[in-house]
Amino acid sequence: MVNAKDEKRLYKDLAPFFPIITPPQDYLEEGEYFAQVIKNTSPIEAKTLLDLGSGGGNDDFALKKHFEITGVDVSDEMLKLARKLNPEVKYLKGDMRFICLKKEFDAVAIFDSINYMVTMDDLRAAFKTAFDHLKPGGILITVAEVTKDRFRQNWTRCLTNSKGSMEVTFTENYYDPDPKDTSYEATFVYLIREKGKLRVETDRHLCGVFELQTWIDLLQEIGFKVNQMEFNVSDPEAKNYPLFVCIKPQE
Repeated sequence: MVNAKDEKRLYKDLAPFFPIITPPQDYLEEGEYFAQVIKNTSPIEAKTLLDLGSGGGNDDFALKKHFEITGVDVSDEMLKLARKLNPEVKYLKGDMRFICLKKEFDAVAIFDSINYMVTMDDLRAAFKTAFDHLKPGGILITVAEVTKDRFRQNWTRCLTNSKGSMEVTFTENYYDPDPKDTSYEATFVYLIREKGKLRVETDRHLCGVFELQTWIDLLQEIGFKVNQMEFNVSDPEAKNYPLFVCIKPQE
């Protein structure tokens, strides 16, 4: 039975299974897509990029051939994976809501990690961090994967991947116990088989869900010029994701 608390075990003791569940190679196409969006829409030449909530470094695996990257994440275990995968990238521990690097970048990216902003204050703080770390004319790119109008109660996905003698069947389920608030539960079940021996683990993540207009309003409140596009890659679901490409005005 899953504990009622927000566990995030995938970023703690279950982190070694992360590269099996989501192999870095699976991110190459979308990484190239994001790189081209940044290059084609940025008012300034984009050479440096800050990845807020960089996780295990999968997005950076694709983006590093285009940008000099600095990654920030709160999880020590994810940072270990990212440093191993991308030794040429500088990774720092920090919370995207509060970190201050006293440095400006040409671009800032916030990918899946934005899902962990569970209140409007959290979301606003993440956008403010991005704004404060951008040069004038710099660009923020982020994706609203889950919004109120797109949320599907009890949405469930299952996948199986293997590496060597290890096989992991990973199931995720989204459930919103209170549609009036701005959070939902993501419950993960892991069927881990090593040389045929089964181990079952469970995990729970508390994530944020907002109206799409809330994203736009907060980004504009912070000071961004907001452009909304569509995340358009080969994944039939991903192509409809709202993609925000936001410019910090030039002084």
